[in-house]
Amino acid sequence: MAGNNKHTNAVLLHDWLVGFRGGERVLEAICEMYPESPLYTLIHKKNTTSTIIESRKISASFLNKIPGIDKHYRKLLPLFPFAADGIKIQETTPLVLSSSHCVIKGVQKPEGSVHISYVHSPMRYLYDQFDSYFGKHAPLYQQLGAKACRGYLTRWDIASNDNVDHFIANSNFVKERIKKYYKRDSTVIHPFVDLKDFRTDQKSDNSHKQDFYLMVTAFAPNKRVDLAIEAFNDLKKPLKIIGSGQQEEWLKSLAHPNIEFLGNVSREEVIKLMKAARGFIFPGVEDFGITPLESLASGTPVIAFKAGGVLETLNDETAFFFEDATSNALIQAVLDFEKENYSLNVLYQQAENFSKEFFISRLKGFIDEVVPNK
Repeated sequence: MAGNNKHTNAVLLHDWLVGFRGGERVLEAICEMYPESPLYTLIHKKNTTSTIIESRKISASFLNKIPGIDKHYRKLLPLFPFAADGIKIQETTPLVLSSSHCVIKGVQKPEGSVHISYVHSPMRYLYDQFDSYFGKHAPLYQQLGAKACRGYLTRWDIASNDNVDHFIANSNFVKERIKKYYKRDSTVIHPFVDLKDFRTDQKSDNSHKQDFYLMVTAFAPNKRVDLAIEAFNDLKKPLKIIGSGQQEEWLKSLAHPNIEFLGNVSREEVIKLMKAARGFIFPGVEDFGITPLESLASGTPVIAFKAGGVLETLNDETAFFFEDATSNALIQAVLDFEKENYSLNVLYQQAENFSKEFFISRLKGFIDEVVPNK
């Protein structure tokens, strides 16, 4: 039920606001579409996203009162359904629009609302990538806790879909997973590359490549940073890695001196390094994968594992694919990649197919079709 009965054109939902990555870029575009709309989330660390997101009323769950929650929230996964159930939307609205990869789609919509959930991924750590997150490499307490809670979390996740009227998948890869795990259909609207960050550089000289490879990634199990480190340890070629995450200490312990960890750097520095890199390394299985497209927009081709969302965004003219998730396969891919030539114009054009303008147009069109009385 609505509390103070204030009316708004839309209510926005996002799992947590503790950083600014691909999911938050999608949220930012949605916020641009609905500049006055309130935003509900599980956890909010102020000023960690963008001005456009932060400039609205943001309401967080009870989890936000826990000291240090922004750094340790992953450990509290079993509490997330309770937190989502505890969020009460205080406005009347024709549209609830959630940006979800965890539990936020389960927040109860107000009576009379249409709930559209833009799904970045069904919870991969509950379904097809459970062993990647909670296998033998994980601390024993995490293995035991995950196994104990998996059934309850999965049941809750599937039941919460009754609250969603329409699913949007961020790729055909995710569409198939929504069908498999949720038994629901969805419409595919790909995310975007914010090309304005790259277009100026595209007009300048891009011939001065440096002799290093680049990764830009979170240090999560599905990203397979360990695979890249193992391969480049053997190749002895320079690899620069931008990012951070829960596997950081372990990954640094694996790396030889030719591998450099740069941490989290500015957007300008990311673009500068993407432009200078010889190739962009993408060894994980992603639901979509924005950074490979950003690399193309920088004039740098990609070496990618041939699975997941990259099959919808890259092709043989813009990337070199390897088919086995092994260091030997990646090593061979790098050596073969160095014999290839890639056209800058082809790289740039492929990125243009995933513009922000096209994303907003597609999303607006979908909302107009399914939401009456906006």
